[in-house]
Amino acid sequence: MSNTRIAFIGAGNMAASLIGGLRAKGLDAAQIRASDPGTETRTRVSNEHGIETFADNAQAIDGADVIVLAVKPQAMKAVCEALRPSLKPDQLVVSIAAGITCASMNKWLGDQPIVRCMPNTPALLRQGVSGLFATPQVSAEQRQQAEELLSAVGLALWLETEQQLDAVTAVSGSGPAYFFLLIEAMTAAGEKLGLPREIAAKLTLQTALGAAHMATSSDVDAAELRRRVTSPAGTTEAAIKSFQAGGFEALVEKALGAAAHRSAEMAEQLGQ
Repeated sequence: MSNTRIAFIGAGNMAASLIGGLRAKGLDAAQIRASDPGTETRTRVSNEHGIETFADNAQAIDGADVIVLAVKPQAMKAVCEALRPSLKPDQLVVSIAAGITCASMNKWLGDQPIVRCMPNTPALLRQGVSGLFATPQVSAEQRQQAEELLSAVGLALWLETEQQLDAVTAVSGSGPAYFFLLIEAMTAAGEKLGLPREIAAKLTLQTALGAAHMATSSDVDAAELRRRVTSPAGTTEAAIKSFQAGGFEALVEKALGAAAHRSAEMAEQLGQ
C-alpha cells in the first residue's frame, strides 16, 4: 500500500475507522482522500487524520487506485451511477455496503474490478473481522490492496463465493449484537440473583473479555475449552444443561439462518 492512492466515498464511522487504521499503519495522509455531503463530517475527518476532503465524489476519485464505497446501501445506486462517467477501467472499487451485490454494482458502475466486503462494528476499535469476495476482473495486486485495507481494522478473510457473504453477515456482521444481548441477559440475571447491577455488569463484561481472549489465544477449539471448564455435576454443568434443554444450539442456528435470509433478501430488494 506504500504507493497506493485511496479515495473514500462517504466519510462516516466505518470509513473514518479505516482511514485511522491506514494512517496508524504508516500510510501518508497525502495518499488518502474522502468525500462526504456533510460539511461537519468532512471537517472532522480532515482534522483528525490530516487528509484532503471533498463535497464532490468525482473530485475525490481523480487519480485514485482504490475507491472505497462507504455509503448507505439505499444510496449506492445513485452514487455509483453518478461516479460511472469519472471512473477509469483499472480503478479498484471496494464496497463495504451490506446487501449490494457485485452484479448490481457492475450494472451501475460498468465493468470495474470490484471487491465486496462485510466488516463489522468492532472495526471501529480495530478489532473487527471482514469477509471479502473479489470479481474475476480483480488482479492479484488489487486483492492484496483490498486485504491490506481491511486488515487495517482487524482480520480480513477471503471467500470463495459471493453467496457466502450472507453467512458472514449472519455470523460476524450482525454477531456483535448477539453477544451484547447475552451480556444484557447475564447482567439482568445476576441482578435478580442479588448482585448490585453495577457489579453484575462488570462481572459479565470482564468474563466476556476473558473468555474471548482465552478462545483466540488457545490452540484448541471452543468446544474443548467449554469441556475443560465444565466439571461433572458442578455449577457450570448445571447451567450448560439448562441452556441445552432450552434448545440453545437450535435457537442460535435458527437466528443466524434468519439473518442470512434477510441479507439475501436485502440484496434482491436493493439491487433493482
